[in-house]
Order: sequence, then C-alpha cells, then structure tokens
Amino acid sequence: MSVESGVVSENAVEVIREVPVPVRATGDPQVYGWLAFVVGSTCLGLSLVGFVPAGTLGAPLAIIFGCTALALLVSTIWAANLGQTYVAGAFGIFCTFWVSYTILVLGLQHNWFLIPAEAVKDTVLAFLAAWAVGIGLLTLSSVRLPSLYTLDIALVDLALIILYFANSGGSAGLTKLGGYVVLTFAAIGAYIWLSCADQSLGGPGYPVGKPLRS
Repeated sequence: MSVESGVVSENAVEVIREVPVPVRATGDPQVYGWLAFVVGSTCLGLSLVGFVPAGTLGAPLAIIFGCTALALLVSTIWAANLGQTYVAGAFGIFCTFWVSYTILVLGLQHNWFLIPAEAVKDTVLAFLAAWAVGIGLLTLSSVRLPSLYTLDIALVDLALIILYFANSGGSAGLTKLGGYVVLTFAAIGAYIWLSCADQSLGGPGYPVGKPLRS
C-alpha cells in the first residue's frame, strides 16, 4: 500500500475492497431438523399401528431415508458450523439412527448381510437394544435442556424398549403400542418445532418447560 501526501493510492483501495470480510453463520438448524424428524416419525408410527399392512417394513423408508435422514445430516452440519456442539451431536445421532434403520430393513429384505433366517430375530433385537442404550444415554444427557426436549427423547427410548419386547415375543399388540408412542413423540416434536419456528420469525416461542437440572 502506498501513501502519497496522506492519500491512499487507488490501487491500494482496490486491494482493500477485494479482501473478503468473514460473515458469521447464523440461523437455527432446529427449524429444519425437528420438522424432518416429525415427518419421519409420523410415517414410522403409522406403519407400526397398522395403517399399512403388517410386515411391510419398507413402507416408510422413502420418507425415513429420503427426507428425515438427509435433513438431519444437513441440520447436523449446520449446527456444527454454528458451534452448537450438543445440537449437532443430537441431530447426528438421530440421523444415523434413521440411516441404520434403513440399512437394516433393506439388508434383511434383500439378504445383503447373509444372515441366516434363524438369526434374523436376534439381529433385530440387537439393533433395538443397542439403540435403546444409545438413546437412553442421550436422554440422561438432555436434562439441562427444556424438559419437553428430555420428555421427547425419553419417549423415543421407550418406543425402542417396547418394540424390543414386541419383537422378542412376536406381540402385535406391543408393536401397535410402540407405534402409538412413536406418534406421541412425533406430536411433541411438532410442538417443539412450532416453538422454534415462531422464534425464528421473531416471536417468543412456546413454553417448553424448565430444565430438570440447572
């Protein structure tokens, strides 16, 4: 940069103009992530309660993978870019849940993993047990969030536990019960999304409860 008689040269001004100014990322990834979560959960819940014929495990996959998993992946990256570590972690774990569910169903239906027929039941039970443990830990970690968030995650864990016993005993009744729990946490998720959406539009949001732990 050259200065002549206290005046910055035109070339120097051009250089200054070309220097990019960093812009801090903004926004709330919950406005995207929660709605996608609600859509996928609603579709899965309807399948479990018998809205589609029993045994059609692939029925919700188009929405679960094409909408929910993809949207949660985007929301995870968005939250990480904002430095929202916990939000990114939570959305990321739910993203991988939906992806792993899709892979499990498609893998079993097309015998991708060469699992013997007599081992399919235990494979599903192992899947449900592993995710029940993972979501259970996520529930425990969420006690510093508004209580409605903790309740919603806890209901996801409850649904997994119910479905574990449903698959263990081949109970259609427990499967339907699990489906109703899924629809319940979808409804709570819809309320949380409405609150986040209201805030993103300049509103105060809706009451979501005080954290269980300050």
